[in-house]
Amino acid sequence: MGNLNVAVLGPAGYAKDLGKKGTVSDITFYNLKKGDDTVTIIEPTRYPERLAPLFYAASMADAVLIVVSAITPTLGEWVLMLNEVGVEQGYIILQNYLTPDGVAPLLRGTVLEHYEFVEEDPIALRDRLLREAHARASVQPGAGAVGTIPIDHHFNVRGIGTVILGGVVRGGIRKHDTLKIYPGEQAITVRSIQKHDDDFDWAAEGDRVGLALKNIESDDLDRGFVLSSDPAVQTRTNLEARATLVKYWPAPLTAGTVLHLGHWMQFIPARVEAVRDDGDWRQPTLTLALEKDLVYLPGDTAVLHYLEGGKLRIVGHIELP
Repeated sequence: MGNLNVAVLGPAGYAKDLGKKGTVSDITFYNLKKGDDTVTIIEPTRYPERLAPLFYAASMADAVLIVVSAITPTLGEWVLMLNEVGVEQGYIILQNYLTPDGVAPLLRGTVLEHYEFVEEDPIALRDRLLREAHARASVQPGAGAVGTIPIDHHFNVRGIGTVILGGVVRGGIRKHDTLKIYPGEQAITVRSIQKHDDDFDWAAEGDRVGLALKNIESDDLDRGFVLSSDPAVQTRTNLEARATLVKYWPAPLTAGTVLHLGHWMQFIPARVEAVRDDGDWRQPTLTLALEKDLVYLPGDTAVLHYLEGGKLRIVGHIELP
């Protein structure tokens, strides 16, 4: 079986014609399934009034479907976010007589310039996404494999206990594995694994999972916590990292500015403590003090946001040490 995670950016509720509605919060999940192949569709429900849901949807996505009805600042923000996250596979539906040539200048020089323009046909889209999912067949992890899963939802289920929802972003896990919860490194055991409501003994990178956990209460968890058996996982509240700012950012960053750092399911306030630019202010080295622990793997990237930026709320990205 294979799973494809698809962010849908367009009119609210557009994904209802593509899959069956599942978990609803500031992001809404829709599920599409045929045989052993599944598509997880994510919509940023509380966007644009909140920027975090757009980041969450983009960060979870293997691919994106964009529905464009007009050239607006919102479209510009989608383009910036998807480019900074690096979602390289995508499909674009044009409405209201827009043409590919008409939107091409906005996409040029970004990952979106390689997206495919497709017709607005829900049946054909569902078939296309399922074929893409089938091509991503999961590989069962071997003994000793390590896996990492950011938590996006958590709750208690009567008769089962603590359940988390999330996506496997690295490696793989197996039923009865012992993982650590970051931050804190508390050890837990995976009681059971579900993928799209079916029970499995394992899950691999790209899978959307529900995990029943032993030795932890739901109240002790939060969105953004990470389950992992990977010894390379880092937790930090202070960072010195190289940043690359978007080309539209108007001025150098300065000490005292409060940004929000997005990584996996984390969206953390981060105060700029110092800036060193070595002559290129668009590629500064930033010293950041974070409001709470950032959990990551070395070599990951994180997106910088400035919530007071008006029509320009995406600053750039940093390389995590």
